[in-house]
Amino acid sequence: METSNKTARELYEEIKANPARKRFGFGNKAVLVNVDPQKAYTRTDLFKTAYATDPDQMHHINELAKVFREKGWPVVWTQVAYMDSAEDAGVWGTRTDTPDSLQNIKFDSERSQFDDRLEIDRQRDVIYCKKMPSAFFETQLQSLLVWHQVDTVVITGGSTSGCIRATAVDSLSRGYRTIVPEECVADKHESYHFANLTDLSLKYADVVDVAEVFEWLNGSND
Repeated sequence: METSNKTARELYEEIKANPARKRFGFGNKAVLVNVDPQKAYTRTDLFKTAYATDPDQMHHINELAKVFREKGWPVVWTQVAYMDSAEDAGVWGTRTDTPDSLQNIKFDSERSQFDDRLEIDRQRDVIYCKKMPSAFFETQLQSLLVWHQVDTVVITGGSTSGCIRATAVDSLSRGYRTIVPEECVADKHESYHFANLTDLSLKYADVVDVAEVFEWLNGSND
């Protein structure tokens, strides 16, 4: 195993700056999957479980969603919420039991609500309630992508080290080109955030500036 005195951020910036870095690239048609941008994870003023990385994250997500809708491409939002019994959280909900614990994000609670800054079209967008890290796990996401004949998955939301990573791994495993716009994902600590951006870049996804995603969207055929 290699060792290093560099920070996770420094290691990521080295990977990002490498001109020989290979890409999966964009395909022909994409889905936008916004993973759990709900108040439990976005409202740092309300909840200890929340986090913020790029201050313009919600704006970027909204702008991406607008372009996807204009192109007639699917926009997906996921959130986590559980029954009062928490039995639908399974073993994932057994490590702690505090007001901040995952399984205590209940249906219709403020923690389960999407961030108020988001512009969600509830007539056109698809909303899934998921129970586990990946947006693919036991949701209808895979069937939706088959129906829309997409080959590229653009992932936003949080956390980078948790649900973003899990969704990206499942996306690649299903044969999709997987894109993570850096400004559109967030985590609790920069160490987890940049370590996972590095790992995603090296193995599972293309981590790119959001401007590059817009450039591709504006230049791609409908």
